[in-house]
Amino acid sequence: MLAGLWILAGWMLGIVSPSTAGVMAAVAVPILALLMLRPLRRALLSRPAMGAFRQIMPRMSATEQAAVEAGNVWWDAELFAGRPDWRRLLSTPSPSLTAEEQRFLDVETERLCDLANDWETTSVWQDLSPEAWAYAKDKGFLGMIVPKAYGGLGFSAYAHSQVIQKLSTRCSAAAVSVMVPNSLGPAELLLHYGTEDQKDHYLPRLARGEEIPCFALTNPYAGSDAAAITDTGVACKQMWNGEETLGFRISWRKRYITLAPVATVLGLAFRAVDPDGLLGDEAEPGITCVLIPRDHPGVNIGRRHWPLNAVFQNGPTTGDDVFVPMEMVIGGRAQVGAGWRMLMECLAAGRAISLPSSNVGMSKLAVGMVGAYVAIRRQFNQPIGAFEGVQEALARMAGHLYATDAVRRLAAAALDQGEKPSVVSAIAKYHVTERARVVINDAMDVIGGKGVCMGPGNYLARAYQQVPIAITVEGANIMTRTLIIYGQGAIRCHPYVLTLMRTAEAGELKPFDAALFGYVGFLFRNMARALTFGLTGGVLIGAPRDAAPQLKRYYRAATRLSTLLALASDLSMATVGGALKRKGALTGRLGDILSQLFILSSVLKRFEDEGRPAEDLPFVHWAAQDALARAGAAWRGLLANHPSRGAAMFLKLFGAPFGLKTPEPDDRCAAAVAALMQTHGPARDRLIAGSWTARVEIDPIAVTLAAFELCPQVEAIERRLKDAMRSGVIARAPQNLTLLDDWAVDAQGKGLITAQERELIGRFAAYADQAIQVDDFAPDFDIAAGLARRPTDTTPAKTKKKAA
Repeated sequence: MLAGLWILAGWMLGIVSPSTAGVMAAVAVPILALLMLRPLRRALLSRPAMGAFRQIMPRMSATEQAAVEAGNVWWDAELFAGRPDWRRLLSTPSPSLTAEEQRFLDVETERLCDLANDWETTSVWQDLSPEAWAYAKDKGFLGMIVPKAYGGLGFSAYAHSQVIQKLSTRCSAAAVSVMVPNSLGPAELLLHYGTEDQKDHYLPRLARGEEIPCFALTNPYAGSDAAAITDTGVACKQMWNGEETLGFRISWRKRYITLAPVATVLGLAFRAVDPDGLLGDEAEPGITCVLIPRDHPGVNIGRRHWPLNAVFQNGPTTGDDVFVPMEMVIGGRAQVGAGWRMLMECLAAGRAISLPSSNVGMSKLAVGMVGAYVAIRRQFNQPIGAFEGVQEALARMAGHLYATDAVRRLAAAALDQGEKPSVVSAIAKYHVTERARVVINDAMDVIGGKGVCMGPGNYLARAYQQVPIAITVEGANIMTRTLIIYGQGAIRCHPYVLTLMRTAEAGELKPFDAALFGYVGFLFRNMARALTFGLTGGVLIGAPRDAAPQLKRYYRAATRLSTLLALASDLSMATVGGALKRKGALTGRLGDILSQLFILSSVLKRFEDEGRPAEDLPFVHWAAQDALARAGAAWRGLLANHPSRGAAMFLKLFGAPFGLKTPEPDDRCAAAVAALMQTHGPARDRLIAGSWTARVEIDPIAVTLAAFELCPQVEAIERRLKDAMRSGVIARAPQNLTLLDDWAVDAQGKGLITAQERELIGRFAAYADQAIQVDDFAPDFDIAAGLARRPTDTTPAKTKKKAA
């Protein structure tokens, strides 16, 4: 119909001659008839296309298929389809806490933060202190996700995230020790797949902290490729408790297992085989999960790993021909072989909470402390935060924190709405941990020697050491970027690809035909949209009516990039075919565009959720422009390096004939962000909200914040005395803080300040001086006091060095 109208319009307007129009109609009519007569279309077009599609589509193993089908799609599918419905995003409820969850965060979580800090856990205990462990167990930290019916706290995903975030602003060992039992582990697996007997036995014990769980998946020869584990369990019958019992004889070698050294119950993934047909017709049922008590005969919990001076419990576990009865299989006999699907579905949710929350917390610690430090630390007679080079680093820190916290919040909100967005969780894990690395590196650069000298007053060193751990675990970031984000996204988020793959594999012609021509229409619509947006610079793109007016340009830019992503994905799949999953550079750039669109969406949603606070606009602009700049860089890299030069040329001509302008945040924006980071006010408070409340009576790092609190009043006094200092009535306020109190005494003696003001300046000088100092130790690093104990020493130190 549309083709006929085009031909008729061309003839009526005189663009084409009647004879030309007749020829065009003669060609178009048979083609249109072929497309409209479905039986003929299926026979002549769809059947050959199905055969060709089978040849080019990527081959997937059963484990790859389970990974692709894990979880569901959500806002990521909107971004992938080229025409995101922003109303769907903006109508998603803002994450919130119940009164009970808020009280737990304010009381119990704050108290656990008081009991555990990075210095003592790493240098005194090499673990959480016994007091901290006892408190965590007693108050239910290990059972936050366990329903109340089983004695747990039954917290939401957002509450879980908030707790991990707060603990991470204080102590990495506390955060990891709490988050592991509440993420991918026995409790999560039991909740979704366990038998009723298994739930009734284990969940109350896990909730009370009577059991400490771990889950053993990674094998020395199956790390990122965890589905290739060689740990094997052979189905057999053996005497157990005086009866012949069906089970598995399992041998395993596992490593990097968090909480293994202290675990009382071991979750274990192995590859089940059934050579004697005891379970059915399948000789290799597949990956299976079991839950084994630590004291079970043959279980060997090894020694400890020491990951970059982090002291959360982590180590290997082994077993040789250990008989495990069928009752220990999670879910019982019915779940034999379903372990990989179980793990992937749980990871689709857990990956969105644990590492994003802990890394946002670590970033809040850095931003809060460094923002205070640069405001009180002076060089060349001015705060170092006034230097533009420092401001550039500060802006990156605060901008990345605003963005990553927005991603964390939105991912948790999705989980609480019943979503299990596997692609979103991979985006959150990868980009939050990578940006946390940037935040910590910038923080170290800014505070310099203060950051490299270890001691109880150093709030960055352990984070700096341990950043690579988050980059490595739960799917190494290189693999997450090049395989998981786009690999899953291209198949799950695309409106037609998964259907095409399934129907082609099954040989189902009718649904394949419907999906194929739906795909063709989808492709042409995106081509038309991309060309229109490219020729007009995107000015015709609509933005949500109820969105903040200052940010509508970002909605338009995101919609245009979404269309380009959809078009580039289709052309890449068509031209590269099944080899696409081996083209990591190509899939990485496509995944980067998708990821940056999600980050931008999270930033825009956060601003709306928080009531559009005008003070936060510098954060929003920096984060939004940074996401667009990164997406633009990925687009340009895609065009420059695409393996099909024809596809690259087509994308350039149709998608961005005049280029794609995505500038980075400018210096004025960076300066505004840096100023907010080092200024008391609601914008800074919102940026680091949810952090531990630092107090000088608890920890020496709090002196930096104590000085920061007094800094505005001291600066106001200095401004008031500016003329007196210029005229020589009183000397210039000294940069050396040890002399500042004497200066204040002189000012009081000359009637320039009150006694209360002198006392305030004295307190500021004392706090700020201590904040600037670095820790020092005896020549033997106080080994006798337990501050540099050897890793083989397992006896808790009896004395602890107190901060000066």
